[in-house]
Amino acid sequence: MTAAVSISAPPAFPLAQRMSRMKASAIREILKVAERPDVLSFAGGLPAPELFPVEAIAQAHAEVFAEEGRAALQYSATEGYGPLREWICAHLAKSGLHAATDQVLITNGSQQGIDLVAKVLLDPGDVVVVENPSYLAALQTFSGYEASFAVVGSDNDGMRVDDLERLLLVVGRRPKLIYLVPNFQNPKGTTLSLERRRELVRFAQKHRILILEDNPYGELRFRGEHLPSLASLDTEDVVINLGTFSKTLAPGLRIGWAVGPRELIRTLTVAKQAADLHTATVSQRATARLLSRFDYDANLEKLRGVYGERCQVMLAALEKHMPAGTRWTHPEGGMFLWVELPRGMSADTLFPLALEKRVAFVPGSPFFAHEPRSEFMRLNYSNRPPELIEEGMRRLGAVIASQQT
Repeated sequence: MTAAVSISAPPAFPLAQRMSRMKASAIREILKVAERPDVLSFAGGLPAPELFPVEAIAQAHAEVFAEEGRAALQYSATEGYGPLREWICAHLAKSGLHAATDQVLITNGSQQGIDLVAKVLLDPGDVVVVENPSYLAALQTFSGYEASFAVVGSDNDGMRVDDLERLLLVVGRRPKLIYLVPNFQNPKGTTLSLERRRELVRFAQKHRILILEDNPYGELRFRGEHLPSLASLDTEDVVINLGTFSKTLAPGLRIGWAVGPRELIRTLTVAKQAADLHTATVSQRATARLLSRFDYDANLEKLRGVYGERCQVMLAALEKHMPAGTRWTHPEGGMFLWVELPRGMSADTLFPLALEKRVAFVPGSPFFAHEPRSEFMRLNYSNRPPELIEEGMRRLGAVIASQQT
């Protein structure tokens, strides 16, 4: 059965003009119907809940309440809890990103980092460079601040950085921001190559354009070699790096961070003061306490092993069940892969047909900043065990094959 679409009544009060540019998240709307218990859903960007370190997180919270409860329940500094920021600095240094604690701002997930950067940088009409396709919630955020998009293509090596100089001529003015997810990109699962990372940082330094490096999946590499972050390659303060514990501990903690030039971090801090005063003190203190004794690296290895297996199962199932003309990416980490349908097919048209067969995905069109393209879909492999991945791809392949003429 197809999902009914509700039509909202006109707002009771006049809204700000910017709201006309902000659309409901297509993914969140899809999840309302796709997450039914009888549906094999590969739509959400969900980590595997059975891998959450529930007992360790619960113990850390219990200790916080037992030993520092009053301080944990009090207002705190906007910048974030000191020991947690220190741990983040030490952890990032292992991968080559060296920062002092006053260059770290704790945020409510990395999504708030995107919003704060947009809030302090973008005036209406300012240009943001994004790859095509790009992370949907970032597009939502930039649209809410009335930005204009300049689109750069992407391939299996990530953003087409060689196209940026041409883009400057077309746009006719310097963009305010370049946004990308360099590692295991959402939605494609592709990774920016080392050569392109260096080229992108050189381009940004040459033209004094800020790069917003969104890196929620970088520690989930299960194949290939680690690549340095853009921030670690930057010597001229043109990169802000965003990270989060949502994919490596649990999204419900709502703890992320922004790392960048001191002056800009101070500005983001002022903007956060106006937004929420500070990220929840209990969560910060419990997370810091957890990390002080929890084997975080071992936890990462477990996640990589499970997600790597699930990705491989999905790739094998796609090879087995997808009809001729279907293509897909081959991620080396992260949580997603990107499927291109046979010529002439639309994922938007297939979605209700797939629901009838009790399988779900995210149509690709909302991930495009300009003209939507309907021949793509995003699949998430992290949230289902191998046997259900196999069955889901069998159902999906049958739906696609049934529409071939």
